[in-house]
Amino acid sequence: MFSGIVEETATVTRLEKDRDNLNISLSCSFVKELGIDQSISHNGVCLTVVEKSKKDYTVTAIRETLDKTNLGLLRVGDKVNLERSVKADGRLDGHMVQGHVDLTATCTEIKEVEGSWYFSFDYEPLAEEHLTVEKGSVSVNGVSLTVVNSKPRSFQVAIIPYTYEITNFHEIKAGTIVNIEFDIIGKYIAKILHAYGMIPGK
Repeated sequence: MFSGIVEETATVTRLEKDRDNLNISLSCSFVKELGIDQSISHNGVCLTVVEKSKKDYTVTAIRETLDKTNLGLLRVGDKVNLERSVKADGRLDGHMVQGHVDLTATCTEIKEVEGSWYFSFDYEPLAEEHLTVEKGSVSVNGVSLTVVNSKPRSFQVAIIPYTYEITNFHEIKAGTIVNIEFDIIGKYIAKILHAYGMIPGK
């Protein structure tokens, strides 16, 4: 499990196709601390370290992951948000993030407002539980954020300067594809209500 608090951005150093899979190699400041089989969130996607060198490490994304996330769009030199899994004795500063991306969304607009930024995203729901609520939580490229201006197929998030610089939000533009994971508690509630006919389907 993750918290949506990005540790740093890694740089993609190598991309290698292996049949339907994609091996992604990245460099970051804590490569030496990583171990084989360790789970790390990459733009909100939980992937396992399969190889490691002194300079970088490698994870593998399967076809389903490439189809449902933005990892298949990566190029060498791109920045990827990283977060190692939450320690059981640590503080949960963000919200509960599984690392299981629900779908991708498209950035439609960016507004700068007195030093901060409002990012707008549109998405096509794939299930009845793919929704946001005002002031609720959402993970965008693995970043835990608070929803503003929640609508059935769109929402906004406010980004402070620190988050803008420490994550790859400073590289997002109108038209950029991002990974979305909706709040797990909200998804369970929506699924239960839909099962009992208390809310309509998509």
